[in-house]
Parts: sequence; structure tokens; C-alpha cells
Amino acid sequence: MALSLPGHLTHYTQHHLFVFLLTFFSYALLHASRKTFSNVKVSISAQWTPSYQNVSMYFLVPEEVWSKNQLFSDLKEATVFLGVLDTIFLFSYAVGLYISGIVGDRFSLRYVLSFGLCCSAVVEFLFGTLTEWLSFYNIYFYSILWGINGLLQSTCWPCVVAIMGNWFGKSGRGFVFGLWSACASAGNILGAFLASCVLQYGYEYAFLVTSSVQFAGGVVVFFGLLSTPKEVGLCEPSEEDGEVSECEDSYRPLINDELEEQDETQCNIQSYNHKQKPSPVGFFQAVCLPGVIPYSLAYACLKLVNYAFFFWLPFYMSNNFGWKEADSDKLSVWYDVGGIIGGTVQGLISDMLHKRAPVLAISLILAIGSVIGYSHSPNNQTVNSVILAITGFFIGGPANMISSAISADLGRQKTLQGSHEALATVTGIIDGTGSMGAAAGQYLVSLFESKLGWTSVFYFFIVMLGGTLVFISPLIVREVKSSFQEQCRSRFR
Repeated sequence: MALSLPGHLTHYTQHHLFVFLLTFFSYALLHASRKTFSNVKVSISAQWTPSYQNVSMYFLVPEEVWSKNQLFSDLKEATVFLGVLDTIFLFSYAVGLYISGIVGDRFSLRYVLSFGLCCSAVVEFLFGTLTEWLSFYNIYFYSILWGINGLLQSTCWPCVVAIMGNWFGKSGRGFVFGLWSACASAGNILGAFLASCVLQYGYEYAFLVTSSVQFAGGVVVFFGLLSTPKEVGLCEPSEEDGEVSECEDSYRPLINDELEEQDETQCNIQSYNHKQKPSPVGFFQAVCLPGVIPYSLAYACLKLVNYAFFFWLPFYMSNNFGWKEADSDKLSVWYDVGGIIGGTVQGLISDMLHKRAPVLAISLILAIGSVIGYSHSPNNQTVNSVILAITGFFIGGPANMISSAISADLGRQKTLQGSHEALATVTGIIDGTGSMGAAAGQYLVSLFESKLGWTSVFYFFIVMLGGTLVFISPLIVREVKSSFQEQCRSRFR
């Protein structure tokens, strides 16, 4: 059985579809649990500042009950601490990405991914559910747990990108990865839906539901995910044309060890022309690969903006427009809907042009305009949703491309001379640098908002989008110049 994809894409087997879906949903579940923290910020800040509710409840509940869990005197202090937690998470996540990419290239991708999903789910349960059930509130405990959660979640993205890179070749990668990278946005939508459904019972139940589903997903990954095509007798994709050749008898039962060894040998011969597996590249060697540093710095600026929308959008809607928290959670998904469409469409266009950087540049220029438009959005939910979807299209699209398709391109480029063991490392470097920028940005967002208001936050976003353009400008010039030279050569033939 083969699945025929439209256009220039090659034929893929049902194994490719299964890998696509399983990696998609595993990371979507991770993002759903991550989105929960964003969606319940209003409830958490109210719980940490009980004086916010004391006006109506003072005569019904003894004052000492309200005071025992009071972490902050007002909502502004709670808001700043929420920004600090975001920063702690993203800094630990960024540091973990540099390490996880190296680990992923040296150990089983399936085991590393499953470990990250399950352990992160346990930490999220402790942070959001168990502490509330036990009425235990401590800023140091929260900070330590959220830092550990960042380290654990960092194991997942390099692994899923590396697994996808093992299964899908360069031809059509922009479209396939653009569609697949919607996993983060799909997870955001799922997380917003789950949180809004149970938020009325308390924010701790939002953490309980999403962490439970994430843990179950980690178990499924452990027993069901295939890291490479060789595990089912298929050859790895070519970076020249993206075709995946099928080894003889690739669909025979896998319980026969002798056949499994024969299939693996045939694939090794066809893919590598030698029997030894290429050794993983070093960290500094991966950093020095062409394009890694410019895209890493560009992604640091872009991920800052993307994650600021991710972490603060429901909070902004509730505070700026006075909408209910559940309504804000539901409306915030339109940003992710725009990101899903943007990543897919822009990835397909980049495949057709055989260029990535010019597509990113045009989208980023339009993103600046969309951010300006959203900053002036009226207090109307319909209009706000439309502008938000447009903003997500032009910001989320480039973010998805850099973190997935472009990372895979850079991790399997010709410079590696056949070594495919740099994919997770390169992905970790790019996403880790991006997370460093996003980590610093989340604290700045909370600081700007508390001191200067939301207008200053949107100006900050515009500056960061401009920085993204600056860092990829050399790549834009190089790709446009290369395209011009190709056209000139074709005319004089």
C-alpha cells in the first residue's frame, strides 16, 4: 500500500503516515499541556492574590484562610512572577535543547522522546494539581518545578524533527514539514479547548487533564514509534530528490530476525555504500555548518514574538478587553489557526521556488503590518479573531518553517558528507537559541506591560520582527543572487 501525495511529492508508505501522525500528536500533546499554563494565568494570579476576591467573600470565609496562601499583595506582582516563571521555563528549555540534540543523535530517539513526555507530565501534575489539592504555595517550589519541566520538555522537539528528517527527503520537505509543524498550533488549540472545558472547576483540573493525556501519549510513543525507515526494511530518503526506495521484501513479518538483518543490510548498502554507521558530529562542528548561526539568531527574535503571543494572548484579551477568561482562551486559537495555514502554504511555496529565505522575508514584512493592525484591534471578538488569524499566518508560518523544514535542511546538508547524525544536534542549536531569545522576551513583556502598558509591548514585537529580517538578510541576498544566476545561465544555453 502506498499513499500518493499531490504534485511533486513522492509516494510514501503507510509507515510514513503513521510516523507523521504519531510524531505530530506526541508534540501536540506536549504543547497542549504547555498551553494550559498560558490559559489559566488569570485564575492562578487570582488564587495567589486572595485580596482580589476578598471584597465579596470576606464575611463568608475567615481572613486567615485567605491569608495563608497569599503570595503577592496585588495582581501586578503576580503578573511579574508569571513572567518570571515563563522565563525560567524557557531558559531551562533552551539549555536543555543544546544538550538534548546531542543526546538524541547518540541514543534511541524513541526512548528519549518517550522519557521527556512522561516525566514532563508528572512534573506538570505536581506543579498545577497536587500543590492546589494540598494547598501548598511556594514561589521557590514553583520555580524549581517549572525549570525541571523546561529541561524535560526540551528532549522532545529535536527528537521528533530528527525522526521526521529520517523518513522524509528534501523534495517536498517544505510542504510536508510545513503541514507537520502545525503540531504545535494544533496542541495549542487542543490545550485551550481542554482548559476551557474544565476551568470552571478550578485551574488544577486543567493541569490534571492535559498532563494525563500527555503521559498516555508518551507510553504510546515508547511502544509504537519507528525512529528510522530501516526498522521496517525501508531505505532512508535521498537528500537529492527526496525519493524513498523500498528494500526487497520490506513488508515481510518483522518477527523473522534473519529477514530483518537482510533488509537492514540491503538498506545500508543502498543508502551509505558502506556498512559502518556515520559517527555523530560534534556540537561546535554543527554550529559552524553553513546557515546555522544566521537562522539561529533570526529564530531567537522570531520565537520571542511567537511565544509572547502564545504565553500572553489570553491574558491580554481578558485584561485589555474585559472578556471572560474562557472566551479569551477560545478566541486565542485563531492565532494558531493562522499559523497552521501559514506554515503549510509558505512551505509549499518555498518548495516550488526551491528557496526558503525570500518566502520568509516577505512574510515577516507583512507580519510587522499585521502586528500594528492587531495593536489597534477594536473591542469586537469577530474583528479581533480575523486580525489575529492574519497575524498568526505571517508570524507562525515563518516560525514553523525555521524550526522544522529549515532545521532539517541544515541538519542533512551536503557539507556533512553522508553523516545524518547532525539532525537532532542542529535542531537543538536552532531551537535552543530561539528559546534563549524567547525566555528573555517573556520577562521583558511582563515588565513592559506592568510599567508602560501593552502599547510598548507591541512596539517591542515590531523591533524583534525587524531583527529577524536583519539576521536572514545575507541568506536572502545569496538565494536571490543564486536564482538570478540560474536564470541567466538558462537563457544563454
